[in-house]
Amino acid sequence: MHINLKKDVLPHAISVAVFYLIVLFYFSPAVFDGKIIFQNDILQWEGGAKEILDHRADKGEEALWTNSMFGGMPSYLVSFEIAGDITNYIIKVLTLGLPHPINSIFFGMVAMYILLLSFKVRPEFSIIGSIAFAFNTFHIISIDAGHNAKIWAICLIPLILAGIHLAFNQKKLLGLALFTLGLMLQLKFNHLQITYYTVIIVFIYLIAVIYEHVKTKQLPAFGKIALILILGTLIAVGGNISRFLSVYEYGKYSTRGAPNLETGSSSQAGLDKDYAFNWSQGKAETLTLLVPFFYGGGSAEALPEGSNTEAALRANGVDNAQIRGFLNGAPTYWGDQPGTGGPIYGGAIMVFLFVLGIMYAQKSYRNAFLAITILSLFLAWGKNLEWFNYTVFDYLPGYNKFRAASMALCIALFSIPLLGALGLEGLFSEKLDKKTVKNLVIALASTAGFALVLAILAGSFGFRGTVDTNLPDWLVSAVQDDRKAFLRSSAFKSFIFIILSGGLIFAALKNKISIQLAGLGVAILLTFDLWIINKRYLNNDSFDFNPSEQFFAATPADKMILQDQGYFRVLNLANPFNDARTSYFFNSVGGYHGAKMRRYQELIENVISPEMNQFIQKAQAGDFDFENLNALNMLNTKYIMAGQAENAVFENPYAKGPAWFPSKIISTNSNDEEIELIPQINTLEEATINMQEFGEIEAGTGTVFLDYQSPNELKYDVTAEIGGLVVFSEIYYPIGWKATINGQEAEIIRTNYLLRGIVVPAGKSTVEMKFEPASYYSTKPMVVIFQYLAVLLFLGSIIMTIRKSSSNGQA
Repeated sequence: MHINLKKDVLPHAISVAVFYLIVLFYFSPAVFDGKIIFQNDILQWEGGAKEILDHRADKGEEALWTNSMFGGMPSYLVSFEIAGDITNYIIKVLTLGLPHPINSIFFGMVAMYILLLSFKVRPEFSIIGSIAFAFNTFHIISIDAGHNAKIWAICLIPLILAGIHLAFNQKKLLGLALFTLGLMLQLKFNHLQITYYTVIIVFIYLIAVIYEHVKTKQLPAFGKIALILILGTLIAVGGNISRFLSVYEYGKYSTRGAPNLETGSSSQAGLDKDYAFNWSQGKAETLTLLVPFFYGGGSAEALPEGSNTEAALRANGVDNAQIRGFLNGAPTYWGDQPGTGGPIYGGAIMVFLFVLGIMYAQKSYRNAFLAITILSLFLAWGKNLEWFNYTVFDYLPGYNKFRAASMALCIALFSIPLLGALGLEGLFSEKLDKKTVKNLVIALASTAGFALVLAILAGSFGFRGTVDTNLPDWLVSAVQDDRKAFLRSSAFKSFIFIILSGGLIFAALKNKISIQLAGLGVAILLTFDLWIINKRYLNNDSFDFNPSEQFFAATPADKMILQDQGYFRVLNLANPFNDARTSYFFNSVGGYHGAKMRRYQELIENVISPEMNQFIQKAQAGDFDFENLNALNMLNTKYIMAGQAENAVFENPYAKGPAWFPSKIISTNSNDEEIELIPQINTLEEATINMQEFGEIEAGTGTVFLDYQSPNELKYDVTAEIGGLVVFSEIYYPIGWKATINGQEAEIIRTNYLLRGIVVPAGKSTVEMKFEPASYYSTKPMVVIFQYLAVLLFLGSIIMTIRKSSSNGQA
C-alpha cells in the first residue's frame, strides 16, 4: 500500500491543525487555564438539573422525573443519560480531547472540511469554507449564551450531508458510515429544531440528486442508495431510541402538544404564533451577513472613547460612573427583534465567494444550495413575511413546535460557505479570459461595491430603535449618530476585506502567486475578520474559574429556607417562570425550560399568574392573603421569596403539605370548566374531578404522611376513617407513573386540573408511586447495541475505503 504523505496526508493534517489552533487560541482561557465560559443558559440548566445530577451521583441511576421545576416534570429534556452510552467517548476522541462546548467549533470545521472534500473542493479552498461555517458570530454568540446543544447539532449537519453525498457518488459504505455517525450524534444532542432544519437541507439536496438520476435514467440506482441511507437512519435512531421515544412521548403533553382548553391563549395546537415568531429578523437585517453592524450589532454594545453618546452625556452633566455604565452597554441595536446578542455574520468574504458560487458551481448543486439559502432567509424573516411563514407554521407538519424564527439563518450560514467554496473551485477550473474577469468584477461590485455604497449613504437611514422611546431626545440623537458610525465603519471594513480577498484570487488566476498561497491568504483574512467581531461577544472576560460558585452562592433567604428539611415548594416572585436558580436549592413552582408541561403552562396563564399579581398588590398594602392562593396552596408552596434578604422570605401557613383528603368532590365535564373552578374553590377542602374521564369519585376522611420521597418514587402512610380520594401535591403525567396500594395496582386519577389523586380504602394503607416509563426501560439495551454497530460501521468503512483506494492506486 503506497501513500504519498506530501500529497495525501499533509494537506489534511495541516487543515486539521489550523482548525485546532484557531479553537485553541480563541478559547485559550478554557484550554490553558481551565476556566469556564459564564453561560447564563447553562447556569440555568444547572439549577434545573441539580436534583437529577445529585440523584445520578448518589444512587447511580437516572432520575427520570424531576420535582425541582414547574411542580414536577419528566427529566428527558433536562438531563438524560443511558447506561452504556458511548457517544460522549466518541465525541472526546473525534475532537482530540478539546473541552465541551468549544469542541463543537472544532468539529464543525472538520465536518465542513470533509463535506467540501466530498464535493472535490481542494484543501486550500475547503479550509476557507470550513472556518466560515463553524467560526461565524451566530455560533460564538450562541456558545456565550449557553446554547451548546444547538451549536453541536448545527456543526454535525455537514457530516450528515457528506455521508449522503458520498453514498450517491460511488462511496456507498463510507457515505453510509458518515451519515449514520453524524445523525446518531445529532440526535444525541436532542435539538429537534436543528434536526428539522437538517431534514429541510437534505430534502432540497435530494431533489437535485433525483433530477440528475432522472436525467441520466438511473432512478433505480437512486432507490437502492436511498434504501441504504434508510438503514443508516434506523441505526442512528436506534442509538438514541430511548431519547427519541421519551421525548416524542412527552411532546404530546408539553407546550408543543395539543391544547387542553378550548378557549384562551393556550387553545391552539403547538406554540402560540406571537411567541413562536417573537424573534423574527427584519428583511433588511439580512444585510448583517455582509455588514455585521448594519443594525448596530447587539442590544448592548460597548462604545469607543470619544463617541457621540459620551459627548452628549458629558454635555448634559451625567456623572462619570453612569457614563461608563451606559457606554459599556449602549442600545446600539435598532432592528426588528426584541433584542439580540449580536449580529448574525459569517464573513463578508464568504458572501463575495457565494456570488462566485452562483456563477461557477455545478448547476444542480448551485440550484439546490441557492434554494436552501433563500428558504433560510424566508424562514428567518418570520412575522415580517407573514404570507409565507404563517402558512408554513399552520401546514408544515411539526413546524409549529418551534420558536425563534431567526434561528433559521443557521441554514444559510451552512449553505453560503458551501456554495462559496464550490464557486471558488469552479472558478479555478476555468481559464482566465474576459468572461472570467467580468464575472469576478460582477461579484466584487455586488458585494464590495454594495458595502461601499452603504458606507457612503449611511446617513440616509433612520437608525431609530424601539428602545429609543425610553431615552431623552438629546440622547437618542447621539446614539443614532453612533449607530450611523457603526454602520459606516463596518461597511468600509467589509469593503476592504472583500477587495483584498478578490485581489488574492485575481493574482492566483494570473499566476502571480500560487493557488495555495491565495487560499491561505483568503483564509487568514476571513479568520481575522471573524475573530475581531467574535471577540466583542466572547472574549477573555467571558471566562471564570467557577461561574457556578458565584451564581449559586446561597443568599440569606436561601439559607433561611434551607433550615426547613421538609418536603415543600418555593415560589420566587422575581421572574419565577424564567429562572431556575431557585431550583438549585428547592422544589420550585417556577423554573427555566422551553418545553414545560402544557397543563402547567395553562395553569400559569389562567390561575397562578393572576393569583401572584393579586397577592403582590395586597402584600404591598400590608395584607398577606395566603388563604386565597388556591393554586399555590394545592402545589404545597410553603415559602414565597420576594428578594435575597432573610426578611424577604414569607412562610405560607395554608400550604397543606404533600397529600390530603378533600372533604368535597366537585364533578366537572370539561377542562375549561375545571380550570375555571381552581381560583374559586378552597383547594384544601374541595377537589375537582373531570367525570367525563374518570367517572364519579367519592370523598373520604383521614390522614396522609409522606414516608419516602425521591425523583422516581414516593411512599405514603395513609389512615382513612372513610375510604375515598386522596389528593397529592404532585403533577399528573399519564405515562410512566404507576401506583400501588398495599402492593396492589391502583389507578392514578387527575384532580384539580393537574394534580394526582388516588382512591384509597378505609383503614391503614401504604401507597407507593413509581415512575417507570417503558419508553426508557424497555429500550436501553437497544441503544448500546446500535451505538456499537454505528462505530463498527464507521471503522470498517474507513479500513475498506483505504484498502480499495490503495488497490485502485488512488489517494
